[in-house]
Amino acid sequence: MDYVADVKKYTSNVNEAAVEGIVKHCGIALRSRDAATVSCSQKSELETVREKFLKKKLALTEGDDALDLALKEICEKMGTSNRNKSRVAFYYLLAEKFGKLSLFG
Repeated sequence: MDYVADVKKYTSNVNEAAVEGIVKHCGIALRSRDAATVSCSQKSELETVREKFLKKKLALTEGDDALDLALKEICEKMGTSNRNKSRVAFYYLLAEKFGKLSLFG
């Protein structure tokens, strides 16, 4: 999959090194179709993204409500018709929103 092209659907200034870093962060999980996507309709999945990616990887200290609002914003940005959003693009947009792309490249 061309992850850079996928990210470009949602933002104009794409840091290709950061995209590669996110791909490396996701690792082998990207081989599984289910794990390679984020389902915004699954509350448990969004909670996992909040806890494991936003809090742990990005080291964000905002409260759950603020982080949940950011998740909702990215879900809406990627479109409601797109049920399974690319995990790489989703993570990229979150890292971009919080000014954390430098963690990836």
